Amino acid sequence: MFETVLVALADHGFTPTAIAARLTYLSAPDAIQGALAAGLLGGGSRFLGVSEDTGRFLAEALAGAGELPADDAGWDAVARHAVEARRAAGGLVPGLGHHLHKDGDPRTPVIVRIARHEGQYGPHLALFEAAGRVAPAVLGRRLPLNGAGACGAALADLGIPLPLLRRVVLLARCAGLLGHLAEELRRPIANDIFRDVETHAVYVEPS
Repeated sequence: MFETVLVALADHGFTPTAIAARLTYLSAPDAIQGALAAGLLGGGSRFLGVSEDTGRFLAEALAGAGELPADDAGWDAVARHAVEARRAAGGLVPGLGHHLHKDGDPRTPVIVRIARHEGQYGPHLALFEAAGRVAPAVLGRRLPLNGAGACGAALADLGIPLPLLRRVVLLARCAGLLGHLAEELRRPIANDIFRDVETHAVYVEPS
C-alpha cells in the first residue's frame, strides 16, 4: 500500500514544482541538488499538501464521530456533517476536485482496490469515499475524489502520523522531480520557458 502511494504521488506533470526544478537546473546545472530542492520547496497547500490536508480533515471528523459507523448510511452521515461544517466555516473540502480529471481521478479507485486487497482499508478511506458520495448534494456540484486525497486517507489508515503525511509526499515527489531533470537533460525545455516568459513580459511604470 505504501509503495502504491509513492507511485501515485511521484509526478503530476508540469506543475509549478516541476517547472521550478527545471528552471533552477537551467540556472545551475552544476548543482542538481539545488534543482531538486527548488521543486520540493514548492510543496504547500496547493501542490503536495493535499494528502496531509485530507488526512487531517478525515482524522478530525473521525475524532468527533464517536463510535465508527457500521454501514454506508452511517458513514454518509458522518461525512455529511464534516463537509457541511467545513463549508459553513468557509473552507474547501480537501481531496475533492482535480484540475485535469473532471470525471474521476483514475488513481483513486486503484488505491481503494489495493487497500481492500491488502487488508488496509480502514476508517479514513471509508469516510473519504463517503465524502465523495455526499459532497454533490451539500456543495451543489460534483467533484471527483482526487488521488492525492485518497493517498492521504490510505496513509492515515496505515498508521502514518499526520505530521509525516506531507513528508511521504515529498519522498515520492523527489523521485518525480529527478525524472523531470533526467528528461531535461535529454529534451530540454527550461530555456524555452524562460524565453517565452521574458519575451511576453510587459513593463509597467511604477505608480
